[in-house]
Amino acid sequence: MGDLTRKIGVEELIAYSDDLVVCLKNERDINRLTQYLEQTRAVQSHCDADYNGVRNLLQDYQKKIDMSKKKADAAKSEAVADAEMNLLQKETVELIGRCFSYINTVITNEIGDLEHQRVSVEERRQLLKKLEKLEQRTQMKLSMYASVSSIIPNLDDHSKISGHIVQRDKKVVEMFEFDPLEATVFDNCNSIWKMVGL
Repeated sequence: MGDLTRKIGVEELIAYSDDLVVCLKNERDINRLTQYLEQTRAVQSHCDADYNGVRNLLQDYQKKIDMSKKKADAAKSEAVADAEMNLLQKETVELIGRCFSYINTVITNEIGDLEHQRVSVEERRQLLKKLEKLEQRTQMKLSMYASVSSIIPNLDDHSKISGHIVQRDKKVVEMFEFDPLEATVFDNCNSIWKMVGL
């Protein structure tokens, strides 16, 4: 039983690897992944810079708070009047309040930016999934058309109508090519049907 589960795991891994190779063969997907990685690095760099800025501000505010505490301690030890002590305490409280207010604003803005970027990346990921499904659906349609009509079109060259006619019972592959400037679409279509034998 252990061998069976291992075999299933290996088969799933091979299928996943095949899917990944097909995905990575498409240069557009590689470019999109590269762009996502670059955007992630840019977001990380931006977050690090903001973090360092906030940390420096916190250190500055901490120094100011320490200075205020020293002043308050000095004021207490020197038996400064109650009015001056209250003033120092108010300055300290205001300084702490401004510090937290600024930090809260920076963090809120950063969270908003990150959320916006996350939504944007998620939308792109969903669009990529839709495009992959559309491409898969188109390939399946093309395969069905080829199976029904025995015609495999050449989609690489849009300047001409070309492809192959496959006759399985005779094991014959016949190539065709029409210049759309030399005949009408109707005439080209009739010529293909005659070649197929319908």
